[in-house]
Amino acid sequence: MSRRNTRHQHLTLRDVSEASGVSEMTVSRVLRNRGDVSAKTREKVIETAKRLGYVPNKIAGALASSRVNLVAVIVPSLSNLVFPEMLAGVEEALEGTGLQPVVGATGYDPEKEERVLFEMLSWRPTGVVIAGLEHTEASRAMLANAGVPVVEVMDVDGEPVDAAVGISHWRAGYQVGTEIATRGYARVGVLGTKMHGDHRARKRIEGLERALSEAGIAVADQMAYDGFSGFAKGREMTAAMLDRTPDLDFLFYTNDLTGAGGMLYALERGHDVGGALGMAGFNAFDLLGGLPRRLATVDSRRREAGRVAAQIVAGSHVFDGDDRRVELVPTFLPGDTMRPLPGSTETGA
Repeated sequence: MSRRNTRHQHLTLRDVSEASGVSEMTVSRVLRNRGDVSAKTREKVIETAKRLGYVPNKIAGALASSRVNLVAVIVPSLSNLVFPEMLAGVEEALEGTGLQPVVGATGYDPEKEERVLFEMLSWRPTGVVIAGLEHTEASRAMLANAGVPVVEVMDVDGEPVDAAVGISHWRAGYQVGTEIATRGYARVGVLGTKMHGDHRARKRIEGLERALSEAGIAVADQMAYDGFSGFAKGREMTAAMLDRTPDLDFLFYTNDLTGAGGMLYALERGHDVGGALGMAGFNAFDLLGGLPRRLATVDSRRREAGRVAAQIVAGSHVFDGDDRRVELVPTFLPGDTMRPLPGSTETGA
């Protein structure tokens, strides 16, 4: 390419033309699937456009600014309670700015994320908020050349395309592992998800395992499930794990919903939850406040992550130095399902 594409400067037909060695008119015909273009040329243009991350501008010529007052917000799921709360933070921060969020869900499928991102960017939004730091090469290329602020949200364990806001899930998992070891537990079971693309849950487990290993504790059993989190899944997994490894003294769930189901099962079966059998989840869901015990968990500050991400898009956030990552500090909440720290008077709040 003859010119460098700087931050927040989107690609044009000219960029694809120069990179592929054909005229802008030919590029336009190929990308609009019109005109008489040879199969070889068509393939070359499409491959070049994909490699560069070029997205056609559907509103070019319709609006002088070639921008709409929309913020593309892309998340893996709308049924997982983690993401609606982050979206609420985005909406709060955009209130009064004239910008409106538009949401797309990917189902934790990297290829679907490409398609959703392509469609949203083709309308030239004012900014993009997208969950996670792991994307396909094509998605990263589109994000890098979107020509607008891009904020990868809810994770900072990696290198962002533009900016990132969230907690370190690895460090959060490490903190939970340290709490488990310090409170005297030694036979730990881990219950998580096999859902492809849930990188944040994977990082939590990796951090937990490192902390346990440093304390001389190995994970005694581990189980993963397909599909989405829920009470029923937590009960089912807990029953199966305690049946095959009955001497476990702690269960860590990568999600509060499965953790709550597991806790209810253990209480019904007469286990000494919070004493001989410790339990912890993750995400600090408010809806679990009515359960018979407060599940130990971690507040992942997802609502605040959404607010800060939206402020970056709106141009009201000031970064501290050159690092365009905003790392929020999670809060560990011991609840009623772990032994208190030695000499502690903690209440679980």
